[in-house]
Amino acid sequence: MFKFRSHNEQNTAQTVDKKALLFGLMSVFLCGIGFSIIAPVVPFLVQPYISNPGDQAIVVTLLTSVYAVCVFFAAPVLGALSDKYGRRPLLLVCLLGSAIGYFVFGIGGALWVLFAGRIIEGITGGSISTIFAYFADIIPREQRTKYFGWMSAVVGVGTVIGPTLGGLLAKFGYSVPMYFGAIITLLNVVYGFFFMPESLDKNNRLKEITLVRLNPFTQLANVLSMKNLKMLLASAFLLWIPNGSLQAVFSQFTMDTFSWKPALIGLMFSIMGVQDIISQGFIMPKLLIKRSDKQIAILGMVSEIMGYGLIAASALFSFYPLFIVGTFIFGFGDSIFGPSFNGMLSKSVDSSEQGRIQGGSQSIQALARMIGPIMGGQFYVSLGHAAPAFMGMILIAAAIPVLYKGTHVNM
Repeated sequence: MFKFRSHNEQNTAQTVDKKALLFGLMSVFLCGIGFSIIAPVVPFLVQPYISNPGDQAIVVTLLTSVYAVCVFFAAPVLGALSDKYGRRPLLLVCLLGSAIGYFVFGIGGALWVLFAGRIIEGITGGSISTIFAYFADIIPREQRTKYFGWMSAVVGVGTVIGPTLGGLLAKFGYSVPMYFGAIITLLNVVYGFFFMPESLDKNNRLKEITLVRLNPFTQLANVLSMKNLKMLLASAFLLWIPNGSLQAVFSQFTMDTFSWKPALIGLMFSIMGVQDIISQGFIMPKLLIKRSDKQIAILGMVSEIMGYGLIAASALFSFYPLFIVGTFIFGFGDSIFGPSFNGMLSKSVDSSEQGRIQGGSQSIQALARMIGPIMGGQFYVSLGHAAPAFMGMILIAAAIPVLYKGTHVNM
């Protein structure tokens, strides 16, 4: 096993363990592929089990919501366990659960099997928060936003490859992308088992886990009670609601509005990944020199509002070029908001609390992704295809002043 520096030693030496960094980036890359490879085919997997076409969007969004419900209850537990026992064992368990979830979803055969696959994946869905805590362990505090940007860029590469690959694999059967996602995730488990160094020094681990800390509602209340985090998380919650809605209805939207097939839907999902690569590789480094984390986050939120506006217009006029441009602009905003938000979040607490705060953030995001898909699905069916995008414009416009007034100036 690789010898690991403590968090305090990292801050002094200003160095990052290259082997740990490689594993972390490899993990998020494979997660990016695994998460996105299934996106283009979900509506097509649901379609055989739905007699009323009008109910299809509701079922697709409920599959997203049930995953988020499981993450909400599991994330604080996983975060606390990673603070106590280290990141390595928890991350490997989470990735294994994701692989099983993909496999079950691919088997299908009935709607309850699809929901079972999402539940299994959701229960172990703390892998992203654990990876963020892992990065926070190995990276000096003042460099985290830069490395979170790298992380987003690597996820972007995965999400470029994943949807396009998923759309192409769907030609051999709609379940094939699910099986491929399971294989990719299992490869990550094997790689991590043999090569992943533990990141959390034993001196910085949580001494005792209380039952209170495992309660997601108590955990949520505790995180929100922290003055320097309350408004930051509230603003992100308002942003994550419509983002969860867009993620849930994206495939259904393009299928219904433009009659697109999985290959083309996968290509459009890849736009998000391309945006991450461009933003993190060329734009984010320049922004970090001239702007604070908070200013970058607000710029991302404004870009998302513009993207939602064009997506809404594409539905109203059934004009797909507006949708493509809107997706590019939305993707840019999302790609710069993520690392700047996570940078502000990780700088707010010390190393022994990184799992807790990332688990709490994951719980809030999961709560938003419970609400968002349900709201988006209902609006989509009852008010029209443009309604979820209009919801996004309104909620993010409300989130900007919350973030601006409620966070520290130096963030």
